[in-house]
Amino acid sequence: MRSWIAPLLLVPMLCLASGQTWSETNTSPTDTTWMTVLLNGHKIGRQEIQRQLIGNTVVTTETLVMDVTRNGQTVPYTNISRSVETADGKPLSFSMRTNISANETAIDGTLQPDGQLQLIINVGGDTRQTVTAWPADAVLAEGQRQAMLAASQHPGQVYPLRIYNQASQQAMDLSVDVLGQERVSFPNHVETLSHQRETLSRPSGSQEVDLWLDAQGNIRKGSLSMLGQPLDMIACDQACATAPGESLDMMDSALIDSPRLLTPDMLNDYLTYRVHINNKEMVRPFINTDEQDVTDLGHGEWQINVYRSVIDSHDPPTAADTAPNAWLQSDSPIIRELADTAAGDAISKEHVMGKLSAFVNRYLSQHGLDIGYASALEVARNRKGNCMEYAVLLAAMARAEHIPARVVVGMIYTDRYGHKSRVFVPHAWVMAWIRDRWHSFDPAATHFDTGHIALDSSDGNPWHFFNATSELGDIQIDSVNTFSEIYNHSGGAAVPNGGGGAGR
Repeated sequence: MRSWIAPLLLVPMLCLASGQTWSETNTSPTDTTWMTVLLNGHKIGRQEIQRQLIGNTVVTTETLVMDVTRNGQTVPYTNISRSVETADGKPLSFSMRTNISANETAIDGTLQPDGQLQLIINVGGDTRQTVTAWPADAVLAEGQRQAMLAASQHPGQVYPLRIYNQASQQAMDLSVDVLGQERVSFPNHVETLSHQRETLSRPSGSQEVDLWLDAQGNIRKGSLSMLGQPLDMIACDQACATAPGESLDMMDSALIDSPRLLTPDMLNDYLTYRVHINNKEMVRPFINTDEQDVTDLGHGEWQINVYRSVIDSHDPPTAADTAPNAWLQSDSPIIRELADTAAGDAISKEHVMGKLSAFVNRYLSQHGLDIGYASALEVARNRKGNCMEYAVLLAAMARAEHIPARVVVGMIYTDRYGHKSRVFVPHAWVMAWIRDRWHSFDPAATHFDTGHIALDSSDGNPWHFFNATSELGDIQIDSVNTFSEIYNHSGGAAVPNGGGGAGR
């Protein structure tokens, strides 16, 4: 019924799939539904949903198309997902193709007779195949459509729904509330529709998507919040859906104002941030790291302490932190050769990471604004990208040198970005496990300072980047203070939470 995540350049777009109900009297081989995509009332794209009955299988194909602007440069974006299921909604196979500029990601999954899932992921020409267990009770598009159609007959019901997210290759457990019949206005008419609200619980909080279905179970409208703005997908005819729209400039919505100018001296000091979260559903918007301590002050208020040196150790590495994957191809001969060349004769892991970070900073010769999200192998080949590409290449090279590494998603302070000054912008860097602590390295900015605020860490899968940065529109930084300012204000009586790390 809907693929939950179709990654954009900076944030997730939740694709609201629709479909026709089928019966033995349906003679049309394919039914097509068109939807227009609106962000804060502005048309930014279109979606085409095709549903086809082939023998005893149902094939649902969803195509999302839009243009995204980054720093004045337009980047074409297309996401095509396809699911094949039995007539009663049992999953058989799926595929997803995502194109951002010249980069393509292909994910194919097939359920085997023994119930295992065979996954084939191709990123930048590198193909990896794995076999894993299919999550029990997880459904694809048709299974979701049938579940929602059945539930629409029971207003007031709250039911669980587990869907498989092709982008993250994980099952997602939803709680769905059947709110009842409502009259919904469309441009030229009004329809009475069944309103259902899906809630996805995440470690950082919950996300809601409102859906309105007609009597046949077709989704006629979907709404959610993206970067603090309303995103609507509304059924219409082909001419309406394919009409010209606006290019989507995600960065303007993702920038967060700083309450003051942060000087180089301040960024080399301990900094404490007071932050307000506008979305009450965000219960844990930031993560604790060995350089960041987070305290929930209640009522949407948070305190974040960031240090250049480490505090107590958090979350030691696992085997996955040194393993290659589809995004961090640390076993690739190209990555290994780059890592060995960069490391040179360095012996200590700290020295190796310093040399790898400096190498990556020099190696990327172009800032590729037309790149949405490239894997480490793609970056190694084309030598261009932005902060995310710097981070994935460094993480892969660290793993090639047997150093546990994670990609950190967050934001960084800058005096100027585009036409704005004193702002925090979406950013990515790397944490490496050295001397029993996670230490941060930022090859894009050349160094790590306390202007970095971490939202999440990951294995390089773009899902984490898009998922974390979708929350930026709900974050407001109210104050920033140095250790000296806090110490002097308190008369030298105390250091804020976790302050013992400031002197290490």
